Amino acid sequence: MPSVDIRAIVPSTVPSTAPSVHPHAHRPGKHDYSRNPMLVYWEMTQSCALACRHCRAEAVSTPHPQELNSVESLSLLRQIASFDTKPHLILTGGDPLQRKDLFEIIDQARSLGLTVSITPAATSDLTVEVLSRLKEAGIDSLGLSLDGSTAARHEAVRGVAGCYQWTIDAIRNAADLGFPIQVNTLVSQETADDLPAIYQLLKQYKIMRWSLFYLIAVGRGKELQPVTPQHGEELMHWTYDLTQEAPFAIKTTEAPSYRRVALNQMRAEGHTGDEIEQTPVYRGFGIRDGHGIIFVSNQGDVYPAGFLPLASGNVRVDNLVEIYRDSPLFKALHTPGMFKGKCGECEFRSLCGGSRARAFAYTGDPLASDPFCSYEPRTSARNHSEREAAEGILAGTY
Repeated sequence: MPSVDIRAIVPSTVPSTAPSVHPHAHRPGKHDYSRNPMLVYWEMTQSCALACRHCRAEAVSTPHPQELNSVESLSLLRQIASFDTKPHLILTGGDPLQRKDLFEIIDQARSLGLTVSITPAATSDLTVEVLSRLKEAGIDSLGLSLDGSTAARHEAVRGVAGCYQWTIDAIRNAADLGFPIQVNTLVSQETADDLPAIYQLLKQYKIMRWSLFYLIAVGRGKELQPVTPQHGEELMHWTYDLTQEAPFAIKTTEAPSYRRVALNQMRAEGHTGDEIEQTPVYRGFGIRDGHGIIFVSNQGDVYPAGFLPLASGNVRVDNLVEIYRDSPLFKALHTPGMFKGKCGECEFRSLCGGSRARAFAYTGDPLASDPFCSYEPRTSARNHSEREAAEGILAGTY
């Protein structure tokens, strides 16, 4: 964890006059992300057999000696289940398959009423037998990573010979078992030109979603080069066009400005606000690092996201619900009115909000502007409530 004094970045209290933190926070039937996250990511272990060049966790072959044990893991699951609205739990790592108590943990999570997904490493251990056991245990969906359209390109990122074929086999086997599958692909200067070929490859398989992860330079990811803001804008327009024909959903990770691109495209095509609300991209509106998302490390530290390594507590001694709702960092991240620079002025700040992880990686301040976004705000949102701005954008009047 970086030696950063959170008190020097965010105030200990959020002003009582702060605007509504989510455009639909108080509308009936809408999720209030300031109180309940949509997704909880739990890095079960740092142990992993791969050596990915962009690994946030800087995973190694052995678990950390202070990794949460089975009893502490059950306590964490109970904390997750105690939110008013139970979030979706995503088991990640490292490689979750390295946990000897993995299936016991899955059983416990399911008994608490949690839905559970998993992102295993595609190694020789990810056999059809293991996938079948995950399916029988009640895993709801599977996340796999594919960073190249060929073995040479994928393995240049993942660092282990053979992992391309292991990934393809896992996608095929999981689909045969009826798993909903999300395929995650890194977007960086090293992979961007290969994205069309990866898309053509994925069209051959039955997947639920393709997630394009825009590089954040943390962990081993500092070895790679992000795409420029201008190139990123072009890629997001390409992504939107692709969604019109793709046989699966497409989303972005750590590139929330895609929502602005997609929203403007839909408005230009004449879609109404009601029609926009039915689209997959709308379901991500308002979700960002620390707002709708929370991350727990293998040692129990609580972060706004895996790529925003500022700890606000530890589940061994602190309560996860209280951290998410009441810690100074999370309260600031729940409040777009506290964002700085362009992100604080932008009319899209409540729907997008910028990547808080990238802002921190580049500036040391999680409330700063996202340097990846090239958009210049049309008008200051500070003169409008979050709800007025968001609803005006959807209606095409703002």
